[in-house]
Amino acid sequence: MHLLRLTKPDGRALILYGRDPLPDSLEAPSANTTPINPNSHLRWHPLRGEWVAYAGHRQNRTFLPPPEYNPLAPSRDPQHPTEVPEGPWDVAVFDNLFPALTPLAHDPPGTIVDTRPGKGACEVVVFTQDATTTLGRLPLPHLELLVDVWAQRYEELGAREDVEYVFPFENRGVEVGVTLHHPHGQIYAYPFVPPIAARELAEQRAYFDAHGRGLLEDHLRAEERAGPQRFVYTGEHVVALVPVCARYPYEVWIAPRRGAASIADLTREERADFARALKTVLLKYDGLWQKPFPYIMVFHQAPTDGAPHPEAHVHVEFYPAYRMPNRLKFLAGSETGAGVFTADTLPDEKAAELRAVEVSLG
Repeated sequence: MHLLRLTKPDGRALILYGRDPLPDSLEAPSANTTPINPNSHLRWHPLRGEWVAYAGHRQNRTFLPPPEYNPLAPSRDPQHPTEVPEGPWDVAVFDNLFPALTPLAHDPPGTIVDTRPGKGACEVVVFTQDATTTLGRLPLPHLELLVDVWAQRYEELGAREDVEYVFPFENRGVEVGVTLHHPHGQIYAYPFVPPIAARELAEQRAYFDAHGRGLLEDHLRAEERAGPQRFVYTGEHVVALVPVCARYPYEVWIAPRRGAASIADLTREERADFARALKTVLLKYDGLWQKPFPYIMVFHQAPTDGAPHPEAHVHVEFYPAYRMPNRLKFLAGSETGAGVFTADTLPDEKAAELRAVEVSLG
C-alpha cells in the first residue's frame, strides 16, 4: 500500500492510497475554500448513562446535491469543486467538512448535565473513483487495499490521545438516508467507547475472565458444530453468517475465525479472506432481489483507550435497512425505545435465501 498526505485549502487533511506509488505532483482540492472552525460538544444523558453529541454546524451540510455535481469524484470544472483530485489513486480519506466530532472542539456550554468538548475525528472514505459501481462490485485486490486502509486508519486515529474507539461504517441506500451515491463510507473516532460496543465488550470480557477464551471465537465454533445452515461464506480464515440470534432479517456477521482484536491485527492471509467474505456477502445481498440492497455496515473492534483488550474480536455487522415493502421489518417502540427486538423471521430461513444466491467474485 502506498499513501500520499495532502492538505486542503481550508486546512483539512486528505490522504490518497494506491496499490502503486502516487506522484508528488497531486494537489488537494476542496469543495470549501475558507478555513473551517467546527465546534461540537457532548452532553451526558443521565438515564441512559451515555454521551450525546451536539454539532449545530451540521445543519449547513450538503443535502441532495444536483445530479451533475458529485463532490466525491475528480473534476476539472472550477464551477463544481470536488474533494478529491484527478490522479492514479484508488482510495481517498479526508476530514469531513461537517464533522460531529473534531479535534478543534472547545469550550462546551454549561448545562444542568455534564458536558465536554466533542473531541475526536470524522473522516470520509471514498472507496473508488468510479461513481457507477458499488463496494461489492470492486475487484478483490481493490477490496484488499480498502481493508489495509481501514487498518491504517485504526492505528493512526487510535494513537491519538482524544480517541478511544475507531468506528468505520457505511450507510447504503436512500432507505437509510443516503443522498450521495458515490461508493463511500465514514470513520468516526470517538473520545469514548460507544454504548453498543461497550456492552458487547463487557459480555466478551466476562466470558474471557470466566473461560480464558474469546466469546465470539467460541460462538463461531458452536455455529459450525450446529451445521452449515446459517453460513453464507466459509473461508479458511474468515466466515460470514446469519447468526442464530439475528435481530434483523438478513443480518450478517463477518468475522475472522481467530480472535483478532482489530482490523489492524489481521494477517495478510486473513485480510485477503476478509475481502472475499465481504464481496460475497455484498453480491448476495444485491442478487437476492436483483436490486441494490440497502444496509448499514459497522465495524466492532478493540477500543484504543490504552487498556489491554484480550476479549475483543473484530467483526463486521450488517443491518439491512428497515424499509423495503413486505420484506424487512420496521423498527417500532419495543426496538427503538427498549432495545428489545421482536423478530418476524428465522435466521436459518434468511441464511438459506442468501446461500441460494449464486455469485462470482471475478
